[in-house]
Amino acid sequence: QVQLVESGGGLVQAGGSLRLSCAASGRTFSSYAMGWFRQAPGKGREFVAAISWSGGSTYYADSVKGRFTISGDNAKNTVYLQMNSLKPEDTAVYYCAASIATILEYDYWGQGTQVTVSS
Repeated sequence: QVQLVESGGGLVQAGGSLRLSCAASGRTFSSYAMGWFRQAPGKGREFVAAISWSGGSTYYADSVKGRFTISGDNAKNTVYLQMNSLKPEDTAVYYCAASIATILEYDYWGQGTQVTVSS
């Protein structure tokens, strides 16, 4: 069984920064891509950012481009999300995910970490 564990969430003032981390444990697997999603209260889960280990391509939602940066270590199935210039609308539970085959569908999910941005 594969577990993804997120860390680094918390409370921050608008304009501040946070760095989320996600590490995989359990059964060894090779991921094709890893990503971050978020879900705000009363809303559906939305894509935030992803990184494909094939070529190191990165992808971002328009709402976070220029403010968030995804990075990671393929060999360790570890991914990070550096979040700068945070806004109250970034408040959500952030989930890490890993895909074994495609950037579009994810096979493993973490439990989530809360990010709260105060105005």
